[in-house]
Amino acid sequence: MSRVLVVDDDPQLLRALRITLRAAGHEVVTAADGRSALKEAAAAHPDVVVLDLGLPDLDGTEVLAGLRPWFAGPVLVLSARTDSTDKVEALDAGADDYVTKPFDMGELLARLRALSRRAAPGPDEPVVVTDHFTVDLAAKQVTMDGVPVRLTPTEWGLLAELLRAPGRLVGQRQLLQAVWGPGYERETNYLRVYLNQLRRKLEPDPAHPRYLRTEPGMGYRFTP
Repeated sequence: MSRVLVVDDDPQLLRALRITLRAAGHEVVTAADGRSALKEAAAAHPDVVVLDLGLPDLDGTEVLAGLRPWFAGPVLVLSARTDSTDKVEALDAGADDYVTKPFDMGELLARLRALSRRAAPGPDEPVVVTDHFTVDLAAKQVTMDGVPVRLTPTEWGLLAELLRAPGRLVGQRQLLQAVWGPGYERETNYLRVYLNQLRRKLEPDPAHPRYLRTEPGMGYRFTP
């Protein structure tokens, strides 16, 4: 299975997560604060990070900012913060999913499985070439002028769904179910956040997208 870095300052929860994840076959590395998390991530090279936002030294979004320049694996945020603004902020900082405390361990394991599937390449995927970037879906690689562009697993999942339907409208609900799974049909803020991130990375003019277009109230469209 995968190597999981779990970051939380609650010793009891950290222990419970370690036991549950090891029982599910994962290798587990832990950290109790943000600075330790960044050191462990650099040393252990985890496949997945489970990150609490309320850490004693750094906010979880600061840890994300330290991870994302080089860590392309999934990050699952845990937080007692229930406000949608906090959720959007975490997603915008680079989180792939957001679980509100208290949570069910079975749900957490299911979310991790979904993130791992999203990060895995699919067979026989096409290469999509535009005037500004090239996407090799099988290799999960984007290049611009020959330079690789780093995408998170969720950004990959969303981009792939749109590129597999060139020129066609892909509905909001379809995207949410395909990328995040059942139960996310109303989380349209996820789409807004991640499309903005993809546009910043891929569009020549993110404010006036040429390739990743919004159809207000309906969904999104990739225009080759």
